Amino acid sequence: MYELIQARGESYYIQCPAKIGLYIREGGEAVAIDSGNDQSAGRKVRQILDAHGWHLRAIYNTHSHADHIGGNRYLQRQTGCAVYAPGVECALVRYPMLEPAVLYAAKPPKELTHKSLLAQESDAQPLTEAALVPGLTAIPLPGHSFDMTGYRTEDDVVYLGDCLSSRETLEKYQIHFLYDVGGYLSTLEMVEKLQAAWFVPAHAPATEDIAPLARYNIQKVEAIAEDLLERCATPVSQETLLRQVFDFYQMTMDFEQYALVSSTLRSYLTWLKETGRVIAFFENNTLLFQRL
Repeated sequence: MYELIQARGESYYIQCPAKIGLYIREGGEAVAIDSGNDQSAGRKVRQILDAHGWHLRAIYNTHSHADHIGGNRYLQRQTGCAVYAPGVECALVRYPMLEPAVLYAAKPPKELTHKSLLAQESDAQPLTEAALVPGLTAIPLPGHSFDMTGYRTEDDVVYLGDCLSSRETLEKYQIHFLYDVGGYLSTLEMVEKLQAAWFVPAHAPATEDIAPLARYNIQKVEAIAEDLLERCATPVSQETLLRQVFDFYQMTMDFEQYALVSSTLRSYLTWLKETGRVIAFFENNTLLFQRL
């Protein structure tokens, strides 16, 4: 764990629960793609940098989820590096309490304020074209979160953040967190056609050919959507659907799974409604969904 692996040229990644990218420029100047899930991850990144004589200039976050920004604060305080995050993600990096609050749609209970969902704040700046170091380009990857962004280096290595999951993860957990299902599918269709020498997803093996995994992720989303449509054959509430989903996929409900899966379920229902496949209406003071 936390092994430094060379992807291609001066583009590396650190093997850890959410892969951290490193792109080394002339003079040993380094930029990181994400920072891991906590201060301990940040400390390990610092040790790798020091062992190679590299100096951290900036962290480019793909998105604001805690397992990708948890090392920001430690690294920023230790090295003075800048932190950049795209669009709405920048606000959540600066104010990470927004993540569990968005998931729960209210003030979150203490069970949702642990490090997996609540990182320490860091002084992030908006990602702009001018903020990118030479040799680094940004690739919009919305869907999993508000404004997730990937990065391509001059070595033609693409860091994909959480825009897809491994087959093993999907088979184990079935439903993974999505903010915008339609946006996610559009991103996956783009990634399926994307050309690069090497791809580094955060939660799947690095590869030279990302297309098969992108297609598998698309098929999984479509299968879940079809299952939900079948369950909406007669009017059904979100809470009933949620219980059915947990039972069908043999998941155990706790506060974290409730927040993640219920938020994702609502995203699916929004997408199915917007694409004209379900209607939503109120009956007996209950919000119900039904397949058209």
